[in-house]
Amino acid sequence: MASTKWSNLPVLDFSRMEAGPAEKEAFLAELREAAYELGFFYLSGHGIDESLIEQILTVSRQFFALPEEAKLAVEMVNSPHFRGYTRIGLEQTRGLPDWREQIDIGAEKPALPTDAGLPAYWRLQGPNQWPVELPELREVATRYQAQLSDLAIRLLRAFAAALGQPENVFDDIFMPDPNQLIKLIRYPGRATTGGDQGVGPHKDGGFVTILLQDVQPGLEVEHDGRWIAAPPIPGTFVINIGEVLELASNGYLRATVHRVVTPPGEIDRRSVAFFFGAGLDVKVPLLNLPLELAGGARGLTRDPLNPLFFEVGKNNLKGRLRSHPDVARRHYADLLDAAGPEGL
Repeated sequence: MASTKWSNLPVLDFSRMEAGPAEKEAFLAELREAAYELGFFYLSGHGIDESLIEQILTVSRQFFALPEEAKLAVEMVNSPHFRGYTRIGLEQTRGLPDWREQIDIGAEKPALPTDAGLPAYWRLQGPNQWPVELPELREVATRYQAQLSDLAIRLLRAFAAALGQPENVFDDIFMPDPNQLIKLIRYPGRATTGGDQGVGPHKDGGFVTILLQDVQPGLEVEHDGRWIAAPPIPGTFVINIGEVLELASNGYLRATVHRVVTPPGEIDRRSVAFFFGAGLDVKVPLLNLPLELAGGARGLTRDPLNPLFFEVGKNNLKGRLRSHPDVARRHYADLLDAAGPEGL
C-alpha cells in the first residue's frame, strides 16, 4: 500500500457500519487505510450518550479540584495494582517526568493472593481506590467504562473485518475478562511545570485506546518523521491502535508513537483516556491475513527500549513497572531485584 501524506487525522463515521453493505464496505476500506498509514483517527457516529461524556468530564474536574490531601489519600503508590492518583511529575516516559496529574481506574475486581504461585502479572488485578469526598466518581466511571468497553468491542470487530477475518476473531482473548483502564488526566500549563513534556513519545499497549479530549489541544501523532496535531473535535473520540493489534497482525497494523505537549501559560488541558486490552493470561495469536494484505505486514517494531511480548500479562506488567517506578519499588522489589523491568 502506497504511503499517503497526511497533514490531519481523518474523521471516520462509525454509523456507516450499520448503513447497509455498500456503506459498511466503504467504511472498512477507510478504516483499513487510516489504521495502516497512521494508526490514529477521529471517530464520530460512535453512539456514546453525550450526557455521559459531560458527566465524566465533570467528575474529572471535580476530582482535580479536591484538596491535595484528599487526592493523596488515594495515591497510586499505596496500590500494588497501579490504581489511584499520581502526582504531577511522578509518572515517567522513557525515564523523563510527565507533567500531568491523573487517577487510574481499572476493572473493579478482588486482589488475588500473592502466595498462590501465580505469575507476577496477576498482581495487577485488584480493587480501585475511590476518594470518599467524591462518591459520584465511582458510579460515573463504572458506567463510562461499561459503555466504552462496548464501543471498543464494536471497533475490534470492525478491525477484524477490515483485516479479512471473522468479526469475532478476537473475542476469545478478551472475553470474559478484558483489561480495562480509565485515566482521568490534567495537564497544567507550562508556567507551572518543569518542561513541555505533558507525556513523552510512547505507544499504547492493549487493543485500542479511546481518547476523549476536552477543549485544549496538545496531542500530537508521529508520522513520517514529523508530528501531526490532533486537536479536539466536538462529538468525536480519538482512536489509536495498541500493541496487541500490532502483534496479532504481524505489524500490518502498528501502534503509533504519540505525545502530549504541555499547554501554554497557565492553561490546563484535560482528557479522559480509556484503554481496552486482552485478558492478562492470554497469548496474542498471529492472524492469517489474506494474501492481498499479508504482503503489507511490516513485522513487529524492534525497539530495544520497549520490547514487545506476545504474553499480554508480561507486556502489561513491563509497562506499569517502567511508568511508575515508585510503585515498582514499593510493591515489586522482588522482581526488580531478580531481573529489573527489562528482564521480566
